[in-house]
Amino acid sequence: MRDDVQPVSVAVANRSKGWPAPAIQKSHERSETFGLRASIRPDYDILSDTGLALKREQNQVLCAHAMPVMETLREQIVNTQSMIVLTNAEGLILHSIGDDDFLHRAEKVALRPGANWAEDRQGTNAIGTSLAEGCAMVVHGDQHYLAANRFLTCSSVPILDPYGDLIGVLDVTGDHRSYHQHTMALAKMSVQMIENHLFSTAFRDVLQVSFHGRPEFLGTLMEGIIAFTDDGRFLSANRSAQFQLGLSLAALRAHTLSSLFQISYAQLIDRLTHGVAPHLMLNLHNGAVVCARAQFKRASFGLARGAVDVQGGAAPRPVCANPRQQAAGLSRLSDLDTGDARVSALIAKVRKVLGKDIPLLITGETGTGKELLAQAIHNDSPRRDGSFIAVNCASIPESLIESELFGYEEGAFTGARRKGSIGKLVQANGGTLFLDEIGDMPYSMQVRLLRVLQERVVTPLGATRAVPVDVSIICATHRNLREMIAQNQFREDLYYRINGLAVRLPALRERSDLAVVVEKMLQWESVESGGRQTLSVATDVMAVFGRHAWPGNCRQLANLLRTAAAMVEEDGVIRWEHLPDDFLDDVGRAGCGSGDGRQGDSAASAASGSSAVAAMDAPAAGDASVPDGARLQDVAASVVAMTLARYGGNVSAAARALGVSRNTIYRRMPAAGPARAPGED
Repeated sequence: MRDDVQPVSVAVANRSKGWPAPAIQKSHERSETFGLRASIRPDYDILSDTGLALKREQNQVLCAHAMPVMETLREQIVNTQSMIVLTNAEGLILHSIGDDDFLHRAEKVALRPGANWAEDRQGTNAIGTSLAEGCAMVVHGDQHYLAANRFLTCSSVPILDPYGDLIGVLDVTGDHRSYHQHTMALAKMSVQMIENHLFSTAFRDVLQVSFHGRPEFLGTLMEGIIAFTDDGRFLSANRSAQFQLGLSLAALRAHTLSSLFQISYAQLIDRLTHGVAPHLMLNLHNGAVVCARAQFKRASFGLARGAVDVQGGAAPRPVCANPRQQAAGLSRLSDLDTGDARVSALIAKVRKVLGKDIPLLITGETGTGKELLAQAIHNDSPRRDGSFIAVNCASIPESLIESELFGYEEGAFTGARRKGSIGKLVQANGGTLFLDEIGDMPYSMQVRLLRVLQERVVTPLGATRAVPVDVSIICATHRNLREMIAQNQFREDLYYRINGLAVRLPALRERSDLAVVVEKMLQWESVESGGRQTLSVATDVMAVFGRHAWPGNCRQLANLLRTAAAMVEEDGVIRWEHLPDDFLDDVGRAGCGSGDGRQGDSAASAASGSSAVAAMDAPAAGDASVPDGARLQDVAASVVAMTLARYGGNVSAAARALGVSRNTIYRRMPAAGPARAPGED
């Protein structure tokens, strides 16, 4: 049959194959509109060396950041009959590296530098279709539009610049007979590395805040990164930050540092420059609490001469060579028994099963301390000399969780490490495996995990020999697993296998030992800050703590105390003016401070203090709102008087505490006015 004669539409024929991705079908339809035919000879128009050199020069920044990542990826997929390709935004191949024999095969279809693989040239293919659809694409074997390309399987991921614009594609191509789903995961991680490098370089001279819900993911590909100007205005965010915040780049442009992290620019810079804590705990706009680090150049903020990096973040803790030494500094069950009857009963139950082959299931709301309890159980168990391996089932991509848990042999799939990798189960041999958020484990993986728990052997991917394992299993979840079983989202047989003893950690609002918990947290903050001062909470503040709902539980409390500890005066007493604005707003809305009048007034005044005083600094809108205005003025005057009294009449200190100018304080202070502190202007 001639190339230009086909009795049946290729797109129609392809639909009949039942491919799961509508994007492939749409791509085939586009290929037809371009005038391509499946059996034609592809467009092998290759740029000259001079033309290719010019294109590389035009994409110099992309190439400079992508090439080292491509070399790293090459080491992971060596000897797998595959290659790595980098293109520009038009689909022109700028660089390619890989196995020599496969590179030779790929050249026969012009998969080489200087060739263009846009859809209008090559029809449906991962590079061109990824550019057309603006998302990651896998095009496997017969899914290619041109018959000449059907011996390939290609996994392509678009590369975005720091402002969200598409600048290229990273592609991993191999023989269609040796494709593995992990290839796409490796390609995506490589693109994240490239984009993060581009991001850090583009915003090296401004404030960058890196964050994640779990401190161990700081410094990894999973961390979100946001750049701000020197007055706290949003510049850009990487993909992970957009995902964690649940906001697109366009939506984020309406935000500031304060609206996203509930901390003012001045407060953040003060914490960084004075090195108050080894890491930051910040509240997101959606109520979540994250661990964060930040960095900026002193010179760009006028703090000092020279470009000196100032960083604050969760610095990685040294890993002890001896597991016993490592465990010694961590919590024990006795440390967690702080006087609450339910917690004490829970610990008593746990102690009875220590050293016995009984799996534990810890339930409770997010932030109640499930991992801390699991670590304490391990430290008190006969397995304390073994490893404590924690795996968060919700944070590992579904395509990688199998290899993460069970490990793999060399050559098990495209991208496998040369010597393979032992999984978390084998790492925990002789110790404890903690599976956090077990309710988020993919259903297909639940079957394999159940078999391992029953047979106590692990078969890594690509291996023919099973490896015996001796592990104690502790699982945790904030989900209702029984409801998930009813909805066929969690296996009933696995539930009964992990539920030897189920214990529920009470929410912080349900506990009677809040004062002790606060005291222990403040002791830790004091140790973290070098033990320079003893920290405590004012009586009226503690009373409101006792009535607060604490939706973020212990994690929220720890974050709040850490922030307050950074703001206290020399006496180390945490008062209303040291608490974050979002917490004070919550207190005001919930009416937590209304118990005895005075505490309510203190909380409400502190919550609205700086905003009320600042409102008085603005021009009046008119006299028609005198009643409401009068009340606002009363609040402002009350806050000013209270703050001046707190600071012994020092106007400068009161102005700093309220975040307003000294002139505002002078206008709102009582008529007699306090005596100025020595040295005041």
